[in-house]
Amino acid sequence: MPQDGPHIDPGDMVALWAEARTLFYADEFPPYASKAWRALRPDDPRRLAGALDAAEKWRKYGDEDALLQWLRDISGRRFSAEGRSAAELAELRKAKPPHQLKATPGWPPIRIPGGAGRYLTYADERGMAA
Repeated sequence: MPQDGPHIDPGDMVALWAEARTLFYADEFPPYASKAWRALRPDDPRRLAGALDAAEKWRKYGDEDALLQWLRDISGRRFSAEGRSAAELAELRKAKPPHQLKATPGWPPIRIPGGAGRYLTYADERGMAA
């Protein structure tokens, strides 16, 4: 069944609706919860426009105070390269040795990657001593 028009993401629809409502109610409005916003009459369209604008910003960007605190925290954090010599950083960049597979009692055999169908199985060493 063909669609009549472009595909619009549901999140985009919410943003479009909020922007349209905000522009319909008022061209200019004070920021939500500001002194000027609180001074508006309850039925003033600029009051709803400010609330819609704040709600849309919250939906898109989340808690502004938490974001600002995160930026303050990250700006004061030491990065792992600070205070390390070039030799230490080179050592950290070296490849780690591959993990050695080890069979475990009670577990099924492990197929060895690249081993052409070979399996690693647990051999009970106590039973082999006979």
